[in-house]
Amino acid sequence: MHGSNTGEGSEHHRDAAGTVRRPGRRWWTEAVIYQIYPRSFADSDGDGIGDLPGITARLGHLTELGVDAVWLSPFYPSPQADAGYDVADYRDVDPLFGRLADADKLIAEARSRGLRVIVDLVPNHTSSAHRWFLEALAAGPGSPARQRYVFRDGKGPEGAEPPNDWQSVFGGPAWTRVTDDGHPGQWYLHLFDTGQPDLNWDHPEVRAEFLDILRFWLDRGVDGFRVDVAHGLVKQADLADWHEPQEILSGKEIDKPRPPMWDQDGVHEIYREWRRVLDSYDGERVLVAEAWVEPVERLAAYVRPDEMHQAFNFEYLLAAWTAPAQYAVITRSLEATDAVGAPTTWVLSNHDVVRHASRLGLPIGTVRPNGIGIGDEQPDAALGLRRARAATLLMLALPGSAYLYQGEELGLPEHTTLPDEARQDPTWERSGHTLRGRDGCRVPIPWEADAPSYGFGPTDASWLPQPPLWAEYALDRQRGVPGSTYELYRTALRLRHEHGLGRGTLFWLESGDEVLTFRNGRLTVLTNFGDASVPVPGGAEVLHASAPLDEDGRVPTDVTVWFRS
Repeated sequence: MHGSNTGEGSEHHRDAAGTVRRPGRRWWTEAVIYQIYPRSFADSDGDGIGDLPGITARLGHLTELGVDAVWLSPFYPSPQADAGYDVADYRDVDPLFGRLADADKLIAEARSRGLRVIVDLVPNHTSSAHRWFLEALAAGPGSPARQRYVFRDGKGPEGAEPPNDWQSVFGGPAWTRVTDDGHPGQWYLHLFDTGQPDLNWDHPEVRAEFLDILRFWLDRGVDGFRVDVAHGLVKQADLADWHEPQEILSGKEIDKPRPPMWDQDGVHEIYREWRRVLDSYDGERVLVAEAWVEPVERLAAYVRPDEMHQAFNFEYLLAAWTAPAQYAVITRSLEATDAVGAPTTWVLSNHDVVRHASRLGLPIGTVRPNGIGIGDEQPDAALGLRRARAATLLMLALPGSAYLYQGEELGLPEHTTLPDEARQDPTWERSGHTLRGRDGCRVPIPWEADAPSYGFGPTDASWLPQPPLWAEYALDRQRGVPGSTYELYRTALRLRHEHGLGRGTLFWLESGDEVLTFRNGRLTVLTNFGDASVPVPGGAEVLHASAPLDEDGRVPTDVTVWFRS
């Protein structure tokens, strides 16, 4: 038996059954939040790039679907070296996406529909086009302007070698040398693209600037911030060499040394200060950590009562599609967040990983690929969608909060045959064409099967090419169609709300090698991972299933069923 913790803070008591009960429900503890990748959601002006007016015009889809909030990936002014995660101005909107007034209108329209709005914040690095970095280049070595970033002299003769051996997440060295007074000069750190210089978070001016940025958007009515690379801001002071392969994950062993660029304890002081700012505003504003941190005990530190409100559970996203693996990660996640009085946050897809409708179509045990392209092992599309639907129903029945990525409610697969010449993710170039990167999950989504660009915009323009099979996934082909993936999601979200699953308590009933069964409130959830079908208890009332049951009412393989008994 396992009782989930879905309240907040330290005010709680346990009833006679040992179940955690807390007063003061907060919206974010059980919300379903929908991620919008703005350039790929809806294009209002026909230039092939999605925009804020396009999002505003499609908000009705989100209320019809039944989500509680929306998270917007970056829409700030940017050279787009990394699809907007290289921010040149944190207080404006890139003309690609509209104007600041369009952001205000979107926030107001969402609020009128009962939707909360979370925006992306990118504090680990700025764009190389940010005024601070331009000032740093002009000011030269030793200047106050350079102290805002991580500039260092090189090693070796004439400083020709990088300051250390760190590698970029996107491939290649994490250092780039600049020219000072017409001669090779210092090096600057960029854990990602060369156009994304890392900020120096030991600098008080950097800390003050981001407090002001928080207030700027809070004053405009946003409900919170998803914090990009939340575990990366603080670096080990000596910038020690790291001889292991560069991974954005901080490390799986709690007692082993952590990489010097990830998950340093100093980040927590920053987020405690941010939390005080958010708590000074009305309306339950939230901080959400994108922290690729393992094990979950380290991740839980980000959601202590005076820090972040949520942290993405990437260990859950990465877990294998087997009953033991799913049981283990769900149990560990709930126990770790219980220990700090926080809700658990579940996610299966986002803009950085292969969509789960394709990922789960690969053989179990396959290492998660960084993109899939022509010539790579292709997923089994039917198997992947079947497992994805089962995984989604399993996830949406868990207590806590859940995140959906645009298009997953349509069952969209990865675009696994995207032409390499169309790729724009810097990973593709920086890895020497060895890693295809994230473009396959970022292709503009289909709304209407027979419209130009499948209804993405008024023309055929699309910043990444859409595959011909997108038509069969279009929303207008699925709305009102029993058994469609869209209707599967709508029904699941309605039942999740009606049965209070997000604020419920998980009790394991069966956790074997082939079947997982748990109870959440009055609902029982069963997922069959085995080869043989399994029975539903006699007299059970089936409320929802990820695929049809057998003629005799048994649950086939790779199917999740919700029932009342």
